[in-house]
Amino acid sequence: MTMLDELDKRILQQLQQDASLTNHELAQRVHASAPTCMRRVKRLIEEGVIARQVAILTPEKVGAGLTAVVEITLDHQATEKLIEFEQRVALEPAVQQCYRVSPGPDFILIIQVADMTAYHALAHQLFATQSNIRNVRSFFSILRSKFETRIAI
Repeated sequence: MTMLDELDKRILQQLQQDASLTNHELAQRVHASAPTCMRRVKRLIEEGVIARQVAILTPEKVGAGLTAVVEITLDHQATEKLIEFEQRVALEPAVQQCYRVSPGPDFILIIQVADMTAYHALAHQLFATQSNIRNVRSFFSILRSKFETRIAI
């Protein structure tokens, strides 16, 4: 784990709120000089603390209004079978998140698609045609009351 001092934490809190800040704006908000701030951000990126900077889209505005939370149980849980499944779903853009979990199912997926028709097509492609999948249990979001990407530091 990377050791973070108070300045690092202030920088990360600001960037989690708005990664589009200029270095000058960021430096003002965290009460540091611009060169210091730039060095810190560069170090945080190099050390992998900042994995990437992205724009977060509103799913409904870009035609991906259906969120599915899907539990997957495999027939065989050998390490190579788990990795094989993870590699398969990693290639599918609609699968936004994949978690290997315990106990219960083997995986939890978060899937974002246009509608139920798109979900059925994706489910057939990813799950129904695969021989190692024992059970698929899907839940569909009717309201997203909270969505957050920030990590408390």
